[in-house]
Amino acid sequence: MVNVFDTDANEFIEALSTELKSFPKIIAPEWAKFVKTSASKEKTPTQENFWHIRTASILRFIYIHGPKGVSRLRTKYGSRKNRGTRQEKTFKGSGKIIRVILQQLEEEGLLRKVMRGKRKGRELTPKATKLLDNTAYKVIKNDKK
Repeated sequence: MVNVFDTDANEFIEALSTELKSFPKIIAPEWAKFVKTSASKEKTPTQENFWHIRTASILRFIYIHGPKGVSRLRTKYGSRKNRGTRQEKTFKGSGKIIRVILQQLEEEGLLRKVMRGKRKGRELTPKATKLLDNTAYKVIKNDKK
């Protein structure tokens, strides 16, 4: 059985982002083209399909690392800020972007909220696992050609 672990991350995320374009509820809001992805960034994303790439990346991260919440994902998508002559500092990513993506994935039935002990987060549904495994199979199949 082929799964996400067998594929190259960049190829998989690119393939999954094209698959996610077929879902009607996963679309970038109007404000997304004016918003930076972190306080450490100087400009907004320049990629045309940034929203779908970030969505695919979040799905892959949750597939690999299990249930995660907005706070953990903010840490993952944060980066270091160049502050001129002062020492660099790490900033978290934008919580609004991540939160809206997670809500859109929930509406599509790809994620669900869970409570594991004291920790809350979101995990993949069987529909999402099937989507990711099928996409991984397509990526492996195209690599062998």
